[in-house]
Amino acid sequence: MIFDIQRHLGGVDRSVADLEKDGNPARSVILSRSYDTDIDDLWGALTRPERIPRWFLPVEGELRLGGRFKFTGNASGEITQCEPPEHLSTTWEMQGDVSWVVVGLAAEGESRARLTLTHTATVSPFWDQFGPGAVGVGWELGLLGMALYLLDPEVPKIDEEAFAKSSGGKAFINQSAKGWGDVDVARGEDPAVARAAAERTANFYTGAPPQPD
Repeated sequence: MIFDIQRHLGGVDRSVADLEKDGNPARSVILSRSYDTDIDDLWGALTRPERIPRWFLPVEGELRLGGRFKFTGNASGEITQCEPPEHLSTTWEMQGDVSWVVVGLAAEGESRARLTLTHTATVSPFWDQFGPGAVGVGWELGLLGMALYLLDPEVPKIDEEAFAKSSGGKAFINQSAKGWGDVDVARGEDPAVARAAAERTANFYTGAPPQPD
């Protein structure tokens, strides 16, 4: 699949925030992107079980307030808030850890809508190793999948494994990881630490061998 990598990378606003969650130090990774569709259609793509696999992953469970869900080969969680078509909050449970995802939608005219996703986790050695790109790159790939799906719903979803090994996919992931390293520096992280974490993140997603510290 051929698409404008720079346009998609440039279409995402990235930020990182320090906060507390349940009395523990935490950080939020925040992504925001506009789509050429109305808010109701974007909400449907985000929440309808038959549409979610077209841009993200197959999902099972009860997609309702209080319901539990599971993405194939990925996270599970509980839907803790649901206010169509503007707000969705869930837990994000993976490998014994719990974090929190909040998605907000806002109309930008009649045929354009903005999606803002906030993923909050308590500070851990995982963050020290990979920084914000660990979840930032993954969600950015998801937002890319959403953009390609909304552009042409009949086109098959990209194969993520093949994409990560392609030249275009590697360029996308490497630049996304660098972008997250840059916002980590803006947050106050030491530039050398942020760059190393971004490189480890990019290597993880592309399957490149890790570089010695």
